[in-house]
Amino acid sequence: MLRCAVVQFEPRPDDKTYNLRRMEHFVREAATGGVQMIVFPEMSLLGYWHLRRYTAERLHALAESLAGPSVTAMSALAARHGLAIGIGFLESDRGALFNSYAVCLPDGGVHRHRKLHAFEHEAISSGDAYTVFDTPWGVRVGILVCWDNNLVENVRATALLGASVLVAPHQTGGTDSRSPHGMKPIPLELWHGRHHDPAAVEAAFRGPDGRGWLLRWLPARAHDNGLFVLFSNGVGQDDDEVRTGNAMILDPYGRILAETSVPADALVTADLDLGLLPLSTGRRWIQGRRPELYGILTRRFGDERDPRTARFSADPVHLAPPEDPGA
Repeated sequence: MLRCAVVQFEPRPDDKTYNLRRMEHFVREAATGGVQMIVFPEMSLLGYWHLRRYTAERLHALAESLAGPSVTAMSALAARHGLAIGIGFLESDRGALFNSYAVCLPDGGVHRHRKLHAFEHEAISSGDAYTVFDTPWGVRVGILVCWDNNLVENVRATALLGASVLVAPHQTGGTDSRSPHGMKPIPLELWHGRHHDPAAVEAAFRGPDGRGWLLRWLPARAHDNGLFVLFSNGVGQDDDEVRTGNAMILDPYGRILAETSVPADALVTADLDLGLLPLSTGRRWIQGRRPELYGILTRRFGDERDPRTARFSADPVHLAPPEDPGA
């Protein structure tokens, strides 16, 4: 068994002191409950959606290196409490910015993933590598940040690199999707009225703009690849949108082991039965792959878009097949 926890919380924009204090609170709670790995949301150090409004200079002023004070503080906390901690932060490295995520292990090791499909700001670059690593508990862990998980190739590649547990930090739910049947915004006034009508917010969080949207695809990532998935998310106001939380832990059959829809900061814990992995459907199906057929996955067709264009363009996708599908 591996006991894991995922956290949903509402970070204060740019307030590193407050956000670190909230994360430390949940780390102490998790450690008391025997948790071995705790996962916080994407950009948990700074907050998320408001960053798109900043100048590049402002982003550089907020960013830190992997060896900066915030990740260093989390690494020390991981060693003190004997568990792994995942934290999202804006990384600065040799003049470049990345939407990054660090998992700090209790033995002092730190593993960093750079979001592969960064679209938040034109000054934030996308990463170019998968991140899979060993842990002190004999389990290989992979990291994919938010939109990374929406492209099925990324999760399959992470599984093929040996990951049994996928750390999946997000800032999602309540997004103003351009897709007619995608997510839609949750009214800010609904969130602001949560204390006198929490049932209305919880219903919205469980609906098609929150949990309902996640259940269209997230269990499939776990099932098809034979992975445990640790889904952590922001909750509450995120600039002009409302994040829906829905923190959950899924097993390699895509079953939800634990979740919450409360409109508040919350920690969700579950024991991962690693004995489920060897005979899980996804693990067995992967054995039947035919790699010789998959060259098409690495070909360019000329209609590829950079992440920002793909995310924000209102132009419909051209559905015609390539001129020479056998090329």
